[in-house]
Amino acid sequence: MKSFEIQKNDEGLRLDKFTLKVCPMLPQSLLYKYIRLKRIKVNSKRAEINTRLNLGDTVDMYIGDEFFAKKAPTYDFLSSPDRLNVVYEDENIMLCDKPQGLLCHPDKTEYRDTLIGRIQHYLYKKGEYNPEAENSFKPSLCNRIDRNTAGIVIAAKNAKALKIICEKIKDREIDKRYLCLVHGIPAKKSDTLTGYLEKDCEKNKVYLQNKKTDSNLTVKTKYTVLKSNNESSLLEIQLITGRRHQIRPPMASIGHPLFGDGKYGTLKNDKKAGFDKQALYSYKLTFTFTTDADILNYLNGKTFEVKNVWFKDFIK
Repeated sequence: MKSFEIQKNDEGLRLDKFTLKVCPMLPQSLLYKYIRLKRIKVNSKRAEINTRLNLGDTVDMYIGDEFFAKKAPTYDFLSSPDRLNVVYEDENIMLCDKPQGLLCHPDKTEYRDTLIGRIQHYLYKKGEYNPEAENSFKPSLCNRIDRNTAGIVIAAKNAKALKIICEKIKDREIDKRYLCLVHGIPAKKSDTLTGYLEKDCEKNKVYLQNKKTDSNLTVKTKYTVLKSNNESSLLEIQLITGRRHQIRPPMASIGHPLFGDGKYGTLKNDKKAGFDKQALYSYKLTFTFTTDADILNYLNGKTFEVKNVWFKDFIK
């Protein structure tokens, strides 16, 4: 007989789902039979297949040891380095400064080294993430930024924090700001650019249009000029709408493409000035909760900022 105490990341799971996670070699037919015959109990009592497990519940399994046997574990995240630039960390979340060129999640071009892999490796090495003990949750990203954009990404260490942060992002209760370096000086010191993004999948490029159609998306991007010289300007960007590709195309559309932007700017000339990558950074994040954030209420009103942005002092 083996007993399992339900931890916070298993809370809410159905009994059958939990059993298959901790007892992966058990055939499904036997699973249902054992539950029916009370060889799988919750708090020493008979339970149903769809019984939801609560924090602190005890699940007793009178099952042969051979059904608990597992192959020696291999973890993909160990292929990633454990190097991280941590902006902030507590028992619930991490704010990581993702470098340019690093993917947030694996894709067809890169599987071994990703931000989420580095985070899981980092927490595994610290002893805060044990894949053998976690039956339903592993550290996860709450948001993502493009491979060629650097800056702050939020990671959750537990299921409850992930749910809360994702809800706050959806409800626009987290304020994210970007820095970018653009060519020229915008006519207005501050302005909100409104346009409609249309994606060309064949060219993997989006275009800003003046009129709304059924296929394009409304974007609103606010910029503020922080400093400038005769040839360039450092801007702070606030995303009023939550769309992808709503910084580079709008700035290029008003004649001020980002330095190092090979898709919407002139990368050949920018390289001569030392910009072989786009000058865009998600540098600041503020938690602006207007509704209850449960275990994360302590974050409300706090601001976190990356001070060392590589192009920040290009304009003296």
